[in-house]
Amino acid sequence: MNLLRQDKTFRPVELFQRLEDFYTRWCRGEFIDAAPKDNLPQKKMTAMLAQNIAIGLRQVDIYTGLNVLILLLELHRYAQEQDKLQPQIAFYPSAKTDTDNFFTSQLLRIINYSDAIEIGNFSNIVGEFLKGCNFSGAYLGDANLTGVNFSGANLSGAYLGDANLTGANFSNANLTKVNFGDANLSSANFSGANLSSADLSSANFSGANLSSANLHRADLTSADFSSTNLQAADLSHTNLCSANLKNSDLSRANLTHAILFGANLSDANLSSINLSYADLCRADLSGTNLCQAILNGTNLSDTILFSTNLSEAILIAADLSYAKLNGAKLNYAKLNGAMFLGADLSGVDLSGVILNDADLSGVILNDAILSGADLTDAILLGTDLSYSNLSSANLSGSNLTGAILYGADLSHTNLSYAILSGADLSDANLEQMTWGEKQQWEDVKGLETAVNMPEALKQQLGLS
Repeated sequence: MNLLRQDKTFRPVELFQRLEDFYTRWCRGEFIDAAPKDNLPQKKMTAMLAQNIAIGLRQVDIYTGLNVLILLLELHRYAQEQDKLQPQIAFYPSAKTDTDNFFTSQLLRIINYSDAIEIGNFSNIVGEFLKGCNFSGAYLGDANLTGVNFSGANLSGAYLGDANLTGANFSNANLTKVNFGDANLSSANFSGANLSSADLSSANFSGANLSSANLHRADLTSADFSSTNLQAADLSHTNLCSANLKNSDLSRANLTHAILFGANLSDANLSSINLSYADLCRADLSGTNLCQAILNGTNLSDTILFSTNLSEAILIAADLSYAKLNGAKLNYAKLNGAMFLGADLSGVDLSGVILNDADLSGVILNDAILSGADLTDAILLGTDLSYSNLSSANLSGSNLTGAILYGADLSHTNLSYAILSGADLSDANLEQMTWGEKQQWEDVKGLETAVNMPEALKQQLGLS
């Protein structure tokens, strides 16, 4: 192409028109099916055999057509760089879609024809020249396109279901409404690609790079994203039901309003991710890193969060009902107004957490670390806080009716205006605890065995 550009007699439009006409006729098999006297591949084969060059009829036809295709692809890219030529040179390798044909299959026939003499022949010869070209509406189902370069190409509305695209390059490509259902896309590069509203169900993306890709409203049900790079990707409003995201990197990704019911995100990196209003019911997030993640209004009910790092995460009004949180880290997380119905938080690190207005009724918090936590106006009806560390926590205005605080550390804790009716403080440490002047203590259990009770409170209760 560079040699042609340097030639003063180079007329790109005329060359394009002649080559496109040849390509269209070649795709129809016009040359190889011609009568012997007009059969160009046969004439060329005969001439080469006369020079002791062993070659078959199909090889001559295929290699001729593929080389013309490469020239057309190069001319197309050359024209796209010049405003004057763009309207005159626009190449569609699989033909242009019309109102009668939703998909075009011309390119698929060429791929299969080329691969008939050697598997992967098309990809090896033409694969690197596909970048930046227009394949919109092309039907490429079951095609073998391993390692091809579709970077910057337009594949909008194309069908590539069940295709083998291992190691393909789709960086910055237009893949809107493309169908990759059940395709093998392992180790492919989708960085910066637009996959909005695409069908990626059951596709294999293991080890692929989708950093900064746009997957808005895409269907990713049962897709395999294990060990995939999804950094800063837009996955908002996507359907990821039963998807495999194990060991994937989703740091800084946007999954707002995404559906991840039953998805596997174990050991994934979710730091600084936005999962606000996403549905993670019954998803597996064990061992994941959700440090500083945003999960406002997120449904985490019945979710597996074993050993999950949620430190400094924002979970305002999140639903953690019946969530499995054993070994999780929630220190300094913001959980204002969050729901924990039936959740098991025993032994969980909740130091410095913000839980004001949160509903922790009936939650298991025995042995939990809540030192320095903000539990103002929290609802803790019947909550098990036995042996928990609540030192320097703020429980002012909270409702601790029937709560179990047996052996809990309440040193330096603020219990002003808290409701303690029926609460059990047996063996609790009350050192330098703060309480309200009008605090009701009549129904509180175990005060006689509480330790380090402030002298003023002893006098108030007549225990000194």
